[in-house]
Amino acid sequence: MRRFAAIGTVSFCILLLLAAAQAIAGPDETMRAADEVLHESMAITARQIPESLLAEAQGVAIIPDVIKVGLVAGIRRGHGVVMVRNPDGQWSLPQFVVLTGGSVGWQAGIQGTDVILVFMTRKSVDGMMRGKFTIGADAAAAAGPVGRNAAAATDARLKAEILSYSRSRGLFVGLSLDGSAIEIDSEAQVAYYGAVPGQAPAQVPEPANRLYQDLVQLTQLGNPVPQQGGLVPATGPVPTLASNRVPTLRQLLAKNAKQLFAVVDPPWQQYLALPKEVFEPGEPPRVEVLQKALQQYDQVAQSPKYQALSQRPEFQSTYEVLREYAQELAETSRRQIDLPPPPRS
Repeated sequence: MRRFAAIGTVSFCILLLLAAAQAIAGPDETMRAADEVLHESMAITARQIPESLLAEAQGVAIIPDVIKVGLVAGIRRGHGVVMVRNPDGQWSLPQFVVLTGGSVGWQAGIQGTDVILVFMTRKSVDGMMRGKFTIGADAAAAAGPVGRNAAAATDARLKAEILSYSRSRGLFVGLSLDGSAIEIDSEAQVAYYGAVPGQAPAQVPEPANRLYQDLVQLTQLGNPVPQQGGLVPATGPVPTLASNRVPTLRQLLAKNAKQLFAVVDPPWQQYLALPKEVFEPGEPPRVEVLQKALQQYDQVAQSPKYQALSQRPEFQSTYEVLREYAQELAETSRRQIDLPPPPRS
């Protein structure tokens, strides 16, 4: 009887994962989602991927919303993109990849996790480009350092060929990618660019172009930038991702707040409410209104009475982004000149 139950639970996991696979985003959506994950990974200063690591990386893989389903056996699968440095040091266009893996042991739930893998050695990149590549077996992997601590980045680089970053949004806590396989999706590559890998495409779709440019901005400004019709050198100063930091923070805050509100009751939803402008496009919320909301979160975080809430990852992530967003808006407001209305013409 127990044997049949175990078989049933494993089958149920597979069915759930197959159902999730039916909802795989199209190639443009995958590119846009990867670009969003890249922006969000750099939005929070204290938790961003060190720029010094990205500047020396040989490859960067971004797999948005890796789905992991588990009851008795866990199954993980995700579709994303990878960009690698060519022998001349320039970045390749984003190439499609598939991440698959599994685990055994009691677990329950469905987890969606955004994953970024930073390949620090040429060996690890070449191994992935040759075919199916197993993380932990073909190259040592470790959790990557965050923030701008150059010493921590150096220590991590000495210990691992691949540095992994993840943001979970489900019932599981933590992430281990050892034993997972990542391989190039050549068929998706040809269908998207209209050219076999290694050949310059006739044109580069805008989402791929944008993702490429954003990675170039984070690593080296002298790279060529792909445009419609092929690759052409970038001219003039290249804007940094900092110009997109405020809207990225607002988008991330709205996303995290919705996850927080899903785990608290209506009175707490009202207490932790954020200005409606956080969730709507257009003008940002007023700084004083946002700071008042931040004071509410401060009270919860500082009171031992509410540790059951303040220690929840949904609260911590929302609180952290809220502080960063309020600080960024306050600094932006200080940079603006307070002037009366302009004269009439």
